[in-house]
Amino acid sequence: MSIDLLPEFIRENHEVHEWKHACAILHHDFPNEWDDILAVLSDFRLNRSWITNPGGRKSKVSEFIDSYLYGRDWVEKKFQTHVVVDEHTMDTPTHKIDCFRNRVALEIEWNNKDPFYDRDLNNFRLLFDLRAISVGVIITRCDNLQEIFDQLGRGSSYGASTTHMSKLLPRIEGSGGGGCPLLVFGITQSLYTEDE
Repeated sequence: MSIDLLPEFIRENHEVHEWKHACAILHHDFPNEWDDILAVLSDFRLNRSWITNPGGRKSKVSEFIDSYLYGRDWVEKKFQTHVVVDEHTMDTPTHKIDCFRNRVALEIEWNNKDPFYDRDLNNFRLLFDLRAISVGVIITRCDNLQEIFDQLGRGSSYGASTTHMSKLLPRIEGSGGGGCPLLVFGITQSLYTEDE
């Protein structure tokens, strides 16, 4: 498995799933983007304060990952796509990608409603079919973090119908991403740190 290309720290502290040789494609064809993804995953820690202090529009988890990658020339990206039939053009808008660079699309799903996974996977499928992206990456949370949320009195904010790994995997196994190579990382309990 090309997951072996990942550093030991990431394999031990993130739940990792791969489809259609995504690691090998990133490692060999997109080495700069690969290095950026490895760097943000290696530096990431789940701070207690990010769980106990409710955020605004965007979670502190998403803010950390976004700003880390934006500092390395990744961007939020919305693609302008159209379908032309007999000279009649119809817009086919896609959802914005959280972080994009050089044909690599990365989405962060920390605590959204689980249908957001369908949106992300459909977006990856469409953009891959249109040759706009080569790989899709999702960073989400592992199911076992619920124990920490419950201990901190925040369990109800991270309910069963929100984005976590066991909601994502069946969607991918059911071909939700089509032919797009996918790499998924789950944030585990071992990354939790007491910062307050």
